[in-house]
Parts: sequence; C-alpha cells; structure tokens
Amino acid sequence: MTELQRIVSALQASGMTVEPVEDGALVRNGESRVALFADADHQGGVIVRLHLDLDLYVEEDALPDILMGMNLLNQGLDYGALNLDPVDEEDTEEDAPLTFAVLGRAVLWLRDLGPAELDRLREHLRRFEAEVTEAVERTLHGSKGMSA
Repeated sequence: MTELQRIVSALQASGMTVEPVEDGALVRNGESRVALFADADHQGGVIVRLHLDLDLYVEEDALPDILMGMNLLNQGLDYGALNLDPVDEEDTEEDAPLTFAVLGRAVLWLRDLGPAELDRLREHLRRFEAEVTEAVERTLHGSKGMSA
C-alpha cells in the first residue's frame, strides 16, 4: 500500500469524505475540495502537498494589485499560502493576456503514518481549508476588503 493509499484509508476511516483521483485524492468539506498529494521523502517520512482551488481568476493586467493583496493576505496565514498558477487555455490567441488561478497551497512533512501524525494531518487539513477560505471570503466580502 502506498503512502497516499494509507492516508486516504486513514482519512476515510475517521469519517472524512475522500476520493482517490489520478495521482492524488480529493478531500471534500462542504463545498470546498482540497487536492492532496503524498510522496515518500527520501530522507524518511512523507511529504503531503495540499492544493485548494478557490475558483478565482486574475487577468495579467491586474497582477500588480493582486500580488500586493496576496502578499498582505499571506502574512496572516499560518497553514498555507495563496499562489498564482497560469491557466493554460488551448483556444486563446497567442497575444491574449494570460489568466492566473488563485490557489491555496500547503506542504506538510509527516514523520511517519502513525496515529499521531495522521491526527496532525487531519488538523492541518481542517485548519488550512478554513483559514484560506476565511481569509479570501473576508477580503472579497468584508467592508474593509481590498479592491484590485
């Protein structure tokens, strides 16, 4: 059983909704879905990468304002960070401006896949999703939210 399969089984056994996909898994919590990827660390332990797609997209011309806002948001995050990933659209023109997706990302190193480390992973997953989602929603909908 691979590290990923062991993690998926443990998360499912604890009552979480987890669906294996291609080279990772989707952890569902209400409307949000965190993609989880796990690999053995060559120095021991397991590296777990988390990706939270926020369904937010930014055009290239808005990058200076967005980057400033993301920098401010990232300063307040303890369990991950916001990143921009270029969206590869096959049917766009060559000189069309690029579009970027805003993603939440986190990396966690687990010493092993024992009960204590799997509890730490569950807590990290919960806090990562809640913290990133709350920070973005507060910014988008708050009265003192940034406009970019």
